[in-house]
Amino acid sequence: MIQPPPDGGFDLNRLLAERGGERYDLHTRHLNHQLPRMLRTIGFDRVYERAEGAYFWDEDGNDYLDMLAGFGVMGLGRHHPVVRKALHDVLDADLADLTRFDCQPLPGLLAERLLAYSPHLDRVFFSNSGTEAVETALKFARYATGRPRVIYCAHAFHGLTTGSLSVNGEAGFRDGFAPLLPDTAVALGDLGALERELRRGDVAALVVEPIQGKGVYEAPPGYLAAAGDLLHRHKALLIADEVQTGLGRTGDFYAYQHEPGVEPDLVCVAKALSGGYVPVGATLGKDWIFQKVYSSMDRVLVHSASFGSNAQAMAAGLAVLSVVEDEDLVARARVTGDLLRARLNALVDRYEFLSEVRGRGLMTGIEFGRPSSLALRTRWTMLQAARKGLFAQMVVVPLLHRHRILTQVSGDHLEVIKLIPPLTIGEAEVDRFVTAFTAVMDEAHNGGGLLWDFGKTLVKQAMAHR
Repeated sequence: MIQPPPDGGFDLNRLLAERGGERYDLHTRHLNHQLPRMLRTIGFDRVYERAEGAYFWDEDGNDYLDMLAGFGVMGLGRHHPVVRKALHDVLDADLADLTRFDCQPLPGLLAERLLAYSPHLDRVFFSNSGTEAVETALKFARYATGRPRVIYCAHAFHGLTTGSLSVNGEAGFRDGFAPLLPDTAVALGDLGALERELRRGDVAALVVEPIQGKGVYEAPPGYLAAAGDLLHRHKALLIADEVQTGLGRTGDFYAYQHEPGVEPDLVCVAKALSGGYVPVGATLGKDWIFQKVYSSMDRVLVHSASFGSNAQAMAAGLAVLSVVEDEDLVARARVTGDLLRARLNALVDRYEFLSEVRGRGLMTGIEFGRPSSLALRTRWTMLQAARKGLFAQMVVVPLLHRHRILTQVSGDHLEVIKLIPPLTIGEAEVDRFVTAFTAVMDEAHNGGGLLWDFGKTLVKQAMAHR
């Protein structure tokens, strides 16, 4: 049993000082035991002590460049002073929050600010996460249209609660959790497949990421506008999942705004809206949809969230939007992202393993592929025979171990690294990443022993878990 401090009070700093070193053991005993196991296996079991902006520091004072941003949550980087001040201010204000029988100003103010970026939308529902934002959109679309089925795209990721899992394009996440909702996958960009499903007359909506997080696959030019037209002709809705791509990530406030004429009926945002502090999700939609869902006073709570619209989350969201505007982060993401991809694309002809660099703004996918020379092709085949995705993992690991840069493989069985750094990075961070990536690619192509020894270790682990 944990003993309280001698003075009888709660002291967070003391608790962390006394027991912070147990972090991996605590997770092993009480939380998801596979997480520390995985981190130790690939040597990612670092002890990070503090963070600021696009960097964090380990217990030895070494700095690490964050090219992952907490899967996109840390859009402003860590501990942005404007967001910190807003949270201190809202705590010090002693607001009468979550009374359930009043209308506080902060939710209305944040909704007003969000809708200013979405002039064709009218209302907002606040929840606590991206998956809840998607759940809200699915429920609203089904109720507003009176139809049961939602179409989604192969490779999509919309969340892991039951409704959003039903529109998840990765079988590995769905396996073992059936039965799910009656939904159907089509290929991203396949208008013919979408139209065939719409002709059945039971489709409520298509939910789509304008740029898929898994693999960084962008909807083909013209697809979103054409899909919207098809859906509306068949009295179905277009749902844009902007949970990861929204708030400037792709060089426009929303990724769907890259394509003219696209006006989704429902838009989901979350992640970066939190400022990295307080979970928040938002579902923006057209007035007629909300009017149908909340059609009478009897239905005033037909869809709600216990912590939705709480003052801390609303204050964080307002502060985030202020920073996005004041620091011109949408334009900065576009300029820095273009620079990063230009530098990386210059390497494609230099390295046989490097197949393609793609993306928009500060959302970049680096895809690896089968080399042409025999010696490299033999090594590639060895990895592919064990498990697809091992080469990308073989690149991610030395980026952290040797260059102190955190990245991620973009999805299971994908040879793609995804870069989604804080929107605040600049040329210095681009230089650091490209220099490190070049060094890792040089070693991979020169048959560097340590890198390929680690590759053999990954192969053994993959074979052992078959």
